[in-house]
Amino acid sequence: MGLRIGSIFIIFVTSLLATTFPIMANAVSWLKVPDALFDFAKYFGSGVIISTAFIHLLAHGLGALSSECLSDAWREYPWGLTICMLSIFLLFIIELVAFRWGTSRLAKLGITHDAHGHGVGGGHSAHGPEAGSVTNDKTKTVDGSSSSVTSHSLEYTAMMDREGATAQQIVGVGILEFGVLLHSVLIGLTLAVTEDYTVLFVVILFHQTFEGMGLGARLAHLRLPKSYRAIPLAAALVYALATPIGIAAGLGVRSTYNSGSTTSSIVMGVMDCFSAGILLYTGLVELLAHEFLFNKEMLHASNGRLAYAITCMCLGCAMMSLLGKWA
Repeated sequence: MGLRIGSIFIIFVTSLLATTFPIMANAVSWLKVPDALFDFAKYFGSGVIISTAFIHLLAHGLGALSSECLSDAWREYPWGLTICMLSIFLLFIIELVAFRWGTSRLAKLGITHDAHGHGVGGGHSAHGPEAGSVTNDKTKTVDGSSSSVTSHSLEYTAMMDREGATAQQIVGVGILEFGVLLHSVLIGLTLAVTEDYTVLFVVILFHQTFEGMGLGARLAHLRLPKSYRAIPLAAALVYALATPIGIAAGLGVRSTYNSGSTTSSIVMGVMDCFSAGILLYTGLVELLAHEFLFNKEMLHASNGRLAYAITCMCLGCAMMSLLGKWA
């Protein structure tokens, strides 16, 4: 019990350091990290997130919903895959509606932006407007001649452009964090009630570190105005607290909680499959497609840089898949 209680603080500190380091390295001048190392954390984290969805969530959720403890109705239809699919479509619809609403607001202000927008330097901006994408329209005078828009109008347009990008960035990373948090609470609960504690604790420690690096690298690439600068650190803190909260909750019900019960299998299975859908959508659409296919800098990057990014991603996927052997 002493080790279980101690793991709350150990995992909290480890997760917090892993998540905040990329953020601080990107923000603090004297803590500059080489670009190659920073890119490693970013692409490695993408692989971790995709592997987590398949190996740690979807596989576990399907196993829980196919348990012999459940009624025949749960095994006669692939409910786990259905829940995962519904989760993907739900996120797609939410993001589509948010994106169309944001686009219409910007259009009323005369602002155009790239539908697959990424920030300068390859930073993921979750469909946000690209830097320099503001349209400097000409205004017509009474006599029909053209004149440039005033500097005040340009500043206002640029400000609204940044605000639109900020909102969409937060939505994109928020979706990613929601899936990660849900998963982190569940593994904390599992860790608290398991009998084979030591091995699972070590595996989850590595798991949270790798996942934290990936999330932190994404948070570090958010280009936010000063009034929003605390958001990445707040998100990192919430991530670090998720698994300890799950452990604390698990310890509280450890004497009465039966991980092999019908109710437990249904709840864990549904939550795992739902979380898997969130991370699959985020990993494949937001990270892979928008980082490699729609990122102008990556499209024009050298073959060496592209190979390095893909290798880092595959390494993260392989490492997290290997951890799935034990957890």
